[in-house]
Amino acid sequence: MKERKLFDRIILFVVLIFFLTLPACRQAIRTQPPPPSPGTTLASKIPKTDKKEADHPKEEAGKKGEIETNSDQYIIGPEDMLYIYVWREENLSKTVPVRMDGRISLPLIDDIQADGLTPLQLKELLTNRLKAVIDNPTVSVTVMEANSFKIYVLGEVKTPGVLRIRSETTFLELISMVGGFTEWADQKKILVIRKEKGASKRFYVNYKKIIDGKEPNIDMQRGDTVVVE
Repeated sequence: MKERKLFDRIILFVVLIFFLTLPACRQAIRTQPPPPSPGTTLASKIPKTDKKEADHPKEEAGKKGEIETNSDQYIIGPEDMLYIYVWREENLSKTVPVRMDGRISLPLIDDIQADGLTPLQLKELLTNRLKAVIDNPTVSVTVMEANSFKIYVLGEVKTPGVLRIRSETTFLELISMVGGFTEWADQKKILVIRKEKGASKRFYVNYKKIIDGKEPNIDMQRGDTVVVE
């Protein structure tokens, strides 16, 4: 008789435990992720990376230090760095600075006036001078650093200062390079001071009219000073 009562109590205890744990079991089943479909692997769930993008990160537009110069258009000036190459003449091939007096120095020939010449004109000048010391010289001139083309921007612009221009630049491009105007700028009367034949020439530019197409966009020149009031 005692064994029967003990057995009944065990059964009652097991049933009670079952009903107490049943809600937790149901919740665990609901939150369990579904089994992977046939053919699905762990690797297939990992986001794919474009190999081309990983191996070759995007390059910045316009590499730092890149200098665009056209041998027929760019005008050499003081502080430019030139590479003079003379074929089969290692002693004459070198990188030379254009001094403040506008001249460069090379072995075997006197100082050469480079300021005001294009690389092509300087090449022809060097070729003629070298004919006196070597036979059939083959010369090339490369502008390694274009440091002489400077424009000065003053007044009510966001980043006033000295700009070193690497290629031909218009007035509108110049304004974008200094970040645009401040809120107090007079955009209708901007002073440009330009040196021509040793004298200073002053004229005004109307930014608003250029934007509206009523006045032509002007090309900036070496040594220009722009004053925005």
